[in-house]
Amino acid sequence: MDARAAARTTGTFRRQMTSATSFGRARRFFLRRLLWLVDNGRRARRAADVLAAALCLVLAFPILVVAACGIKATSKGPVLFSQRRVGQHGRDFMMLKLRTMYVDAEARRAALFSDTNEIRFKMRNDPRITPIGGWLRRFSIDELPQLWNVLVGDMTLIGPRPALCAEVDKYDAIALRRLEVQQGLTCLWQVSGRSELSFEEQVQLDIQYIDRTSAANDLRVLARTIPAVLSGRGAY
Repeated sequence: MDARAAARTTGTFRRQMTSATSFGRARRFFLRRLLWLVDNGRRARRAADVLAAALCLVLAFPILVVAACGIKATSKGPVLFSQRRVGQHGRDFMMLKLRTMYVDAEARRAALFSDTNEIRFKMRNDPRITPIGGWLRRFSIDELPQLWNVLVGDMTLIGPRPALCAEVDKYDAIALRRLEVQQGLTCLWQVSGRSELSFEEQVQLDIQYIDRTSAANDLRVLARTIPAVLSGRGAY
């Protein structure tokens, strides 16, 4: 009896081990498939970014040339303006823009910013903006050089807008979620009112986008970007 009982116990143990091994193999298989899908999704998004950014740079080249001439004709200083911004997971990079302000704008920013407690500083009729700068900002032409940032991988087409280091230093835990994904050229709040929205509303829309990221939602944001740019609503 003892031998038979021992044999049954051994058989039961072997079946349990076989079942556990099979479950472990199945779990590893599904994890590998999930990682493969995620990796391929990232590659597809990156490929779309590169193709779209390259095409848009070619199409936007005449506009950039005209804008550059206007900048040089109306104020002293370089055509391009680069500024350190915070990207995904806190990695910083140099974001490009067409210069829309006078060359001493950063020095004058402290005096203007001292009058507000906002994390994100934006003001209507900013005295630092050049004559042509307001027009470039209204139609987001100053943002076109960021297509280069997309092309080299600093940014993506759609995602939360890159913030200044000083702004990120003031973020709470909720706002820091914006850094979970790659920063973008356009985003949900930019097609929903832009600077007319409060900082809290912008963060809420960014998190909404992050939690519901999909190809379909990306296409919706892209489709709304052109009308939003042409309307000039909230751009200053």
